[in-house]
Amino acid sequence: MSYEAVHAVPDGATAVDEFARVASEFGYEGVVVRNHGDALADFDPEAVAARHDIDVVAGVEVRAEDPSRASGFVGNHRDTKTVVAVHGGDPAVNRFAVEQPAVDVLAHPMAGDGDFNHVLAREAVENDVRVEFSFERVLRADGGRRVQALRDLRKLGEIVEEYDVPYVTSADPTSQRHLRSPRDLAAVADTVGFDADLVETGLAEWGRLAERNRFRDSETFVEQGVYLRGESTDAETDEGDFTDGEADDGE
Repeated sequence: MSYEAVHAVPDGATAVDEFARVASEFGYEGVVVRNHGDALADFDPEAVAARHDIDVVAGVEVRAEDPSRASGFVGNHRDTKTVVAVHGGDPAVNRFAVEQPAVDVLAHPMAGDGDFNHVLAREAVENDVRVEFSFERVLRADGGRRVQALRDLRKLGEIVEEYDVPYVTSADPTSQRHLRSPRDLAAVADTVGFDADLVETGLAEWGRLAERNRFRDSETFVEQGVYLRGESTDAETDEGDFTDGEADDGE
């Protein structure tokens, strides 16, 4: 299972429909549309999915100048978007994102002035927030910016491995020209010193995340580990309790 997370028109140069078509041809099972909150795409996920035989996930990448604004934006989108990411690269916003269970992904934490350390790693694990390995600068930058991007990704990789931080991977495409097939993206990672499994696992995680969140939004989900009888998903724990239509809250 491989999913790519894209920025479509008006946040990028390619429409959702075209991203879905090309991604399907490249062998992806799904695309997550994660436009920034001030440039959301207008599309029908089910219609696009039917046309191109690919899962289309409505997401958002919240971009804010400070944690207080980010908090409001996350709250605004959590009930309407399947995947909620936070635009990383600022130390305070990075810290905010990994402290919020309502956040699914901290996008490109090493961009700009951003950093990722053991404190943030522990928070990300505690709150089940994925960090993103963005290969955008590796693929599309050159010279010093590309060298710095490689250093940043290697540091992130060391911390993620040490603390077992959940993660996703992406080429962070804003155009169909930026898309790489899962095999090609894994090959790029391999040539710059990363295990191809990192890319494969990270691309699959977008899909697992979408599956989990859709289940949590369904009528069969009561709370973590508790489902209506007869319904469960591989994205949730196999040790959950089941109820015949009514959950026991212990009170």
